Amino acid sequence: MVIIAVDAGNSKTHVVVLSGDGTVLAQGDGGPFEPQTVGVPAAVDVVEEAVRRALGPGAAPPYADQLYAYLAGADLPVEEEALAAEFRARGMAAEVVVGNDSFALLRSGASGPSGVAVVCGAGINAVGVSPTGQVARFPALGKISGDWGGGGGLAEEALWHAIRAEDGRGAPTALADLVKAHFGTRTVEEVVLGVHFGQIERHHLTALAPGVFEAAASADAIALELVTRLADEIVVMAEVCLRRLDLLDTPTEVVLGGGVLHARIPLLVALLEERFAVRAPLAKQVIPDQPPIVGAALNGLDRIGASEEAKARLRTQF
Repeated sequence: MVIIAVDAGNSKTHVVVLSGDGTVLAQGDGGPFEPQTVGVPAAVDVVEEAVRRALGPGAAPPYADQLYAYLAGADLPVEEEALAAEFRARGMAAEVVVGNDSFALLRSGASGPSGVAVVCGAGINAVGVSPTGQVARFPALGKISGDWGGGGGLAEEALWHAIRAEDGRGAPTALADLVKAHFGTRTVEEVVLGVHFGQIERHHLTALAPGVFEAAASADAIALELVTRLADEIVVMAEVCLRRLDLLDTPTEVVLGGGVLHARIPLLVALLEERFAVRAPLAKQVIPDQPPIVGAALNGLDRIGASEEAKARLRTQF
């Protein structure tokens, strides 16, 4: 039995080839996985090229018996199926399973297949799986589906407050100096116009997020308000997943991942602990030490009924 596990995000793609006993046979990396931007076929090209690099010269489909791909942009069941259909059409494996990358994060940090995961990286999302296999998830389409947060949301809000502080519509805040210093401009307005005219790509704003946390830790009132709001969003997403799965009154692992949460920022960690203690006191917060690709591979081993020894063997190789 040869399994391919994939964890593909907006910045990079990871591939692991393993056997059914948990032995890693090969690994490969690729570029960003962006089906909404480049289309499904071009996005799957990135994964297939990473698989070929992992397997070496001469590799051709079918590459494995089973392929388990956990992908950014697979936010809705219809998107998962469209991506799975593309993998199947290429004959990459005899069996193909596609899911959102949040499920890989969940399995990388949880002790078993069930639990809740909140991803807070450039954006924010959450999923939950009950011990009986019931799933709770969100559309995760941005503001139109009620989402706010992640480094991107935090940074855009910081820019909003910064320009208002500069032109007098809002209260003074250190965020104005943060924006100017980061982009090397004389005014915040120059940054706003740069974004408007495409001279500054919107996703580059995400790099402001660490400075927002620093300003909040230095007692800037507006920055602290933003970080507090982010903590509220993270906890409410976890709480809703737990409630939907009827797990609020059951000790349950809540895996916290993505760049923002993996950084273990002391202020954010403290705010989360306070809020979980009130809203989901039986939740056990877990920040994984292993990458999501491990979760993708473990999900594959779970599905084939692999032994606990096989799963432990896999973890020891990362």
